Amino acid sequence: MIRMLLPIVFLLVGLAGGIGASLLLTPSTESTEQTKAEAETEYVQDSKSKTSKEAKNKGSDAYEYLKLTKQFVVPVVADDEITALVTMSLSLETNPGITEVFYDMEPKLRDGFLQVLFDHANTGGFDGAFTTSDNLLTLRRSLLEVARKELGQDVSAVLIMSVSRQDT
Repeated sequence: MIRMLLPIVFLLVGLAGGIGASLLLTPSTESTEQTKAEAETEYVQDSKSKTSKEAKNKGSDAYEYLKLTKQFVVPVVADDEITALVTMSLSLETNPGITEVFYDMEPKLRDGFLQVLFDHANTGGFDGAFTTSDNLLTLRRSLLEVARKELGQDVSAVLIMSVSRQDT
């Protein structure tokens, strides 16, 4: 009989503990309203300081960095067999304000980038010391050409955030 009641007792004790903890840890409405007011004040101050900074820096170049959502996976083929896989993460340095256009065009942009990466792999770009400055500079230039074709001159650079090669 006690064996049958023991799980029920544990359940009730756990339930009571959970309810008690939620009552103790829930902030009062007074402190929540105060926190909201402080956050609003902070937001207004931040936006004013940003506006004044933008006015001061009108002549300076301000960029926005947009990260492509997924990594690129590129097979390295030799003798009709996949010998390695290269993974890359890319971001774009752009003029502010094209975020929405960027995300709308991302599938087409990814397609163009993949074609450049496949061509780079097929010409031996990922063989040997594939992270040399000259090799990556050539790749960045080709990727930038595709990005500008799709998004216009708002793109100033293609940034390689990570690159790795896994031999099979």
